[in-house]
Amino acid sequence: MEERKVQERKGVVTVRGKPATLLGADLKVGDKAPDFKALSCITLIDQEPKEVSMKDFTGKTVLISATPSLDTPVCDLQVRRLNQEAVTFPQNVAMINISMDLPFAAKRFCATAGIENVEVLSDHRDASFGLAYGVLIKELRLLARSIFVIDQKGIIRYKEIVPDTTKHPDYDRALEAVRSML
Repeated sequence: MEERKVQERKGVVTVRGKPATLLGADLKVGDKAPDFKALSCITLIDQEPKEVSMKDFTGKTVLISATPSLDTPVCDLQVRRLNQEAVTFPQNVAMINISMDLPFAAKRFCATAGIENVEVLSDHRDASFGLAYGVLIKELRLLARSIFVIDQKGIIRYKEIVPDTTKHPDYDRALEAVRSML
C-alpha cells in the first residue's frame, strides 16, 4: 500500500502562544468542501455512535465549528454560542461542532450544557475531518479552533482558523456568512 505524505503547515496557529504544526490540506474559500467521516455524539444507537459525513448535509448551508476540546472554557462557550444562534436560522442551515473528544464525553457535555441545536461530532477515530480540512494539530492530535461555512452546493464560502487556540473565532463574521446565503 502506498503511503501518502500529509501536508504540514507551520506558522498558522499557536497553542497558548507556542507554535504548532497543522496537518492536512490548506483549503481556500471557493474550494469544494471535502468529505469526512466523524461520529455523532448525540445519536447513540445501542451505545454505538452513528457515522456522519459531509454528504449527510447535502443541500444545506453548513457552519462547521472545530474545537480542540469541549471541556475547556473557550470551546464550551463556542458551542454554547452556536447552540443559541442555531435557532435563529431556517431548517436548511446545519450547525455542527467537531472535536477530538470521545463520543461519550461529548454526549455528556451536550447533556450537561443543554446543547440541542448543534450537531456535535467526534473526529477521534481517524482524524478524517482534521486532515481533510487542514486543522489537525500535529503536536497534540487536537483540532485547531476554526470555522468553515459551506454553501448548499458544497463550496467553502468562509474560513477562519483562529491564530491561537485560546482565542475565540469571529462569530459575527461567520454567522453573517451564513445569513448572506439565505
